[in-house]
Amino acid sequence: MSPPPAESFAPTADFFPSFAPTAGARLQPRASGLRRRLAGAMGLLVGPGVLAMLGENDGPSMLSYASSGASYGIGFFLPFILLTFAAAYVVQEMAMRLGAVTGRGYGELVFQRFGRFWGWVSAGDLVLTNFVTLITEVVAIRLGMGFFGIPAWGAVVCAVALVAAGSWGGRYSRWERLSAGLAVFNLVFVAVAVLARPSTADVTHAVATWGPLPHAALSAFLLMVVSNIGATVTPWMLFFQQSASVDKGMTGSDIRKGRINTALGAVLAAIAGCAALLAAAPLFAHHVDMSRYEGGAGFAQALRPFIGAPGASLFALGLIEAGAVAMLTISASSAYAVGEVVKGAVCSFNASPKQAPLFHAVNIGMTLLAGLVVMIPGAPLMSISLNANLLATILMPSALVFLLMLGNDRQIMGAHVNGRLTNVLGVSITALTALAGGAYAVVGFLGAIGVKIG
Repeated sequence: MSPPPAESFAPTADFFPSFAPTAGARLQPRASGLRRRLAGAMGLLVGPGVLAMLGENDGPSMLSYASSGASYGIGFFLPFILLTFAAAYVVQEMAMRLGAVTGRGYGELVFQRFGRFWGWVSAGDLVLTNFVTLITEVVAIRLGMGFFGIPAWGAVVCAVALVAAGSWGGRYSRWERLSAGLAVFNLVFVAVAVLARPSTADVTHAVATWGPLPHAALSAFLLMVVSNIGATVTPWMLFFQQSASVDKGMTGSDIRKGRINTALGAVLAAIAGCAALLAAAPLFAHHVDMSRYEGGAGFAQALRPFIGAPGASLFALGLIEAGAVAMLTISASSAYAVGEVVKGAVCSFNASPKQAPLFHAVNIGMTLLAGLVVMIPGAPLMSISLNANLLATILMPSALVFLLMLGNDRQIMGAHVNGRLTNVLGVSITALTALAGGAYAVVGFLGAIGVKIG
């Protein structure tokens, strides 16, 4: 069965309901022009790029940013977060361009260009990473809802119901609107940051000088560095954006729009990520021991004395939103990846569960399994969150190598192959990601055998 036809990149007519002119037929051209302009604006504001970036501001990412602020302040990690989002744009632009030009998802292209072995390895790596990450998304929803007294089982039910609602309906546009509507609330962290009253002088100094540098054990510092890299540059993002660009119906003529959409997503996500760090910085200033709060993950409770109950409530709501959007996008990337390597399988939100049973089963099933894991009593929530990002960083270089090779393949990309600057940046990002993961692994190994460093 072939997939149903994808929708065009510009929003379809049902995105903006039709309306009758209020002052006669002569106003219809003006109304139609206004609708076209609104549709064009929404085509730039809502799309795979924004969803991928804001979806990556997920539970473990926001917890990682907050943990950076609570443990080390803003000196080094504020500009570092900005750098990682710039890197994320480079990666995601390549993924978007590949999808628009080839009309194929990342997993399908790897399968076709490099063979079945590498196709299955690539998909297997992604599904493993996604499953661990989905666990942390449910953790974020559980932490956020727990602040308001909702039990763990209630949080799990809500998470699974949300993903099931995204699968229902057989339209990509409906799934995209659901995700985009939730993603807007990622910016509540900006309000929490304002309530934390960061010093403008300290923020300016941090961005300009990357200082003051943290005073910490090398292994702990490297874990935070690697976790922040894994919070912004991850395998699921490129799988998701490339496949979602195909599902949306993008073509080579939409690349400019896709770049704007991806850049906008990077800017919005960077603002929200930095805001999460700034929001938690009072915990560093007041030397708060985070281990007393939900094993290090209870930031809303810990921040209440410093930003008040309204600010703490907003932080908890932000965690719920971050987990919810990521549940939708990460489970979707898994469904795309599995569907693209199974011959004859339909992998599209434009298909109903009956038309694409494997796609929707993976989409909902992984969420359900992740929820069951979170229900295990005494699970180390903060450790799971940080190490999920660590796993993403370790597995990312191999995905980037395939992405660069595909982006430079003239047979499939034609005139849209990577430019020299994109290749230089892409190779640099791949090398630095591998170096960060490798450095942490070496320091961890030396520590395990009794050699102390830093």
